[in-house]
Amino acid sequence: MAIDLGITVNGMRFENPFVLGSGPPGTNARVIAKSYDLGWGGMVCKTISLDASKVVNTSPRYAKLKSRDKGEVVGFENIELISDRPFEVWLDELRQLKKQYGSSRVLIASVMEEYRREAWHEIIKRVQETGVDGFELNLSCPHGLPERKMGMAMGEDPGLVCEVVGWVKEVAKIPVWAKMTPNVGDPVAPARAALESGADGISTINTILSICGIDLQTLRPLPTVEGYSVPGGYSGQAVRPIALRHVMEIARAHPGVAISGMGGIETGADAVQFFLLGASTVQVCTGAMLRGYEIIAELKADLEKFMVDRRFERLTDVIGKSLPFFSTHMDLVARQAQAKADLKATRAAAGTNKDGETWKGDIATETGALSTN
Repeated sequence: MAIDLGITVNGMRFENPFVLGSGPPGTNARVIAKSYDLGWGGMVCKTISLDASKVVNTSPRYAKLKSRDKGEVVGFENIELISDRPFEVWLDELRQLKKQYGSSRVLIASVMEEYRREAWHEIIKRVQETGVDGFELNLSCPHGLPERKMGMAMGEDPGLVCEVVGWVKEVAKIPVWAKMTPNVGDPVAPARAALESGADGISTINTILSICGIDLQTLRPLPTVEGYSVPGGYSGQAVRPIALRHVMEIARAHPGVAISGMGGIETGADAVQFFLLGASTVQVCTGAMLRGYEIIAELKADLEKFMVDRRFERLTDVIGKSLPFFSTHMDLVARQAQAKADLKATRAAAGTNKDGETWKGDIATETGALSTN
């Protein structure tokens, strides 16, 4: 059976649905080219802004949460900001990448700006001229630059999301995805605001605002910079259940919407769960940092094996397949009660007791005997 891992999303043709997510894996043209050569279907570059001089990173800026038994990294916190490389350098490199790879690989520009219409217009217009295939609006970075109303400070407010996406769509001529924050109670509300303002798709989730831990020798929070720290963005395997829930909620609220799912994906089996809940592409960032860009071969092989085993020929056959099986708690109670009633009726009709043994006497007599004991 021929398996097609390719998918077209918002007019962008992905050779396969595995995309390297915005962050350290896409920090410059050289590493982006490496990811393409290894077989990744697409790439979201590290978030860029107009004035990189305002972006100053610290060191160290990462912290790891490890399992108690094997010491495996299950959670990863970062306090890294968006790209600190000059905007003009990024424009040159994006042009270079599109010239080199053309339409064979999808290149999505992650952009973030201050709460100013003219700033969003400028960055969209100038980046668009490089030939990139689409935009991902970073409305969700959980740390750094909140005083400039950037990232999560914007994305947690549906009103601001609506306004900013509207500004972008005034000048964007290519697909626009809004990247959502998980640091909200209702993930559907900001996603709805983005879609109502014209966003073509949703990327979810960004990292979760967190404190990875405290060094019990120094009593200082991690990562420690000159003895101090700030809450940062949490990613890795441990966030996957939360990410799956967000994808499911948005997919159910907006059937057919293009969703790029991410959060804790390290294996093909992880990715399949996102597809089953409505994602049409998946992004990998921390997983690639921990396991290497070469995991793309394993991801593709695992997805293909799953599709062969379950007799799915196209990725579109997989997307959303598990969504109908979510309901409400009261519905679960009713279904369970009905299942018990059906089972009791079946056993009674077959003349068997609860252990599957044939009744030795009349059903009514046995029931009466049980009731008098």
